[in-house]
Amino acid sequence: MRTAARPRPAELPVGDEKRRAVRAMFDAIAPRYDVVNKVMTFGLDVIWRRRTVGLLGLPGHSLVLDLACGTGDLVRALRRAAHVPVGLDISAGMLANARVQGAPLVLGDGAALPVRAASVDGVVSGFALRNFADLAAVLAELARVVRPGGRIALLDVSQPEGQVLSAGYRIWFNRVVPRIGRILSDPAAYRYLPESVAYLPPPAELLVMLADAGFAGAVRHQLSGGLVQVLTGTRS
Repeated sequence: MRTAARPRPAELPVGDEKRRAVRAMFDAIAPRYDVVNKVMTFGLDVIWRRRTVGLLGLPGHSLVLDLACGTGDLVRALRRAAHVPVGLDISAGMLANARVQGAPLVLGDGAALPVRAASVDGVVSGFALRNFADLAAVLAELARVVRPGGRIALLDVSQPEGQVLSAGYRIWFNRVVPRIGRILSDPAAYRYLPESVAYLPPPAELLVMLADAGFAGAVRHQLSGGLVQVLTGTRS
C-alpha cells in the first residue's frame, strides 16, 4: 500500500519552470553552498556522503556518475574510496565553484544524460531527488546508463519517525535553516529548500519507482535517526 503523497504548496514551480528555477537558484547560492551546508548539518553531511558511497557496494576502481554533483563533495568521497568518478550538474555556477581535481565535471540534465547506455558501474546523488522536474524520467535515465548488475545509491532528506526527533527536525529545517540562509547566503533559496521536501514522494512510492525503472532489490536506509535516507538498488 502506498503512503499518501505530501501536499505541495501551490506556489512551488513544476515542469520547465521548476527546471529553470532550480538552475538559477543553485547558480546563485554556489559560492556559499559548502559553508551553509556545513553549518546547517553540523558537518554531518560529510558522514552521510561517506555512508552513501559505502552503501553503493561496488569494488574499487568502479566508474561512478555523481548526478547533480554540485561542488563535488560526493566526487571527492568516491575518489577516497578508490572509485573513478564523473560529476554532472545542471548548474554551471555549481560546477564553476567545484573543488575537484582529477575528475571530469559535465554540464547536463539528469533527465537527458549525455552518457552512453550501460556505460557506468554505478550512480550516486546527494540531496537532488526533490529538485528534479521529472523524477521518473531521471530514474529511467539512470537505468539506461547503469550496466546490468551495477548499483545506485541516492541520498536525500527524510522525515524522522520518533516524536521528539521529528519535532526538532521540523523546527530546525523549517525555521532555523531559512534564517541561516538569510544570514549566510540567499534568503529565497533557503526558504525554498525546506518547502521542496513536498516534491519528494513517500518512501514506499520511491521504492516502487526504483523497481519500475529497473532496479531490483531496492532498499531504503535511514541514517542519523531518519534525518536522511539513502535509496539503493541493483540494475536488473
